[in-house]
Amino acid sequence: MHIYGPPARYPIAATAAKPPPCHADLAAYRAVMRRLGTQRVIVVQPSAYGADNACTMHAVAALGPGTARAVVVVAPDTPEPEIAALHAAGARGARFFLLEGAPLGWDALPAVAARVAPFGWHVQLQFDGGEMAERAPLIGALPCPVVIDHNGRFHHSVPPDRPPVRALLSLLDCGRVWVKCSSPYGVSRNGPPDYADVAAIARAIIAAAPERVVWGSNWPHPNPPDHALDEAALLDLLGAWTPDEATRRRILVDNPASLYGF
Repeated sequence: MHIYGPPARYPIAATAAKPPPCHADLAAYRAVMRRLGTQRVIVVQPSAYGADNACTMHAVAALGPGTARAVVVVAPDTPEPEIAALHAAGARGARFFLLEGAPLGWDALPAVAARVAPFGWHVQLQFDGGEMAERAPLIGALPCPVVIDHNGRFHHSVPPDRPPVRALLSLLDCGRVWVKCSSPYGVSRNGPPDYADVAAIARAIIAAAPERVVWGSNWPHPNPPDHALDEAALLDLLGAWTPDEATRRRILVDNPASLYGF
């Protein structure tokens, strides 16, 4: 999920594609946690703040080390002591948002991956999954784990047997690539309540590598669809994708504990 704060305290980056959502502060997310019954949270640096991780890290500090971790933005020239300080404060991954408003591009990815690998971090990638086959050699060669956002985020609806999805499933075979099952509404052509096209991909991902799947709410849904969203209903979808309790526990508890160092 993401946290946003007052613009006077947390200025919007020049690269931001649009203003951040309102009423998306820590108090609002704590209400979501109470409703869902979740106890841990990963605060992901939003593209609105570029490489200024202050809002994200302040939220992690307020939530506490037993509750929160962060995925932040670092650049190829970020000093090592700064990365070490972020690690000590709870950061465990470097985010690459590779769509409109991106603070860093694909060209920076290998250097950043090399910088964060010694800290045991992963890199988290969000991009159009239609590029998956083209990007797979680079992703597979990175020296650290990789988390691919939003079920691969295939902008054009494709079934699991098509080349872009097969490329993602092949990446899972390497043992270092993870997928976040989140935001099915972002690219679905079928829409609610079950987002059937994205659900088919999510099921294929979970069947291929249940030990390297995590779930996310994507709250506060910075790119909302044209229908109402309910975080509880989105969480319930995971039950439809993983009907056995052991796999659900793996995705919701054990896998994130391993990936984020709880």
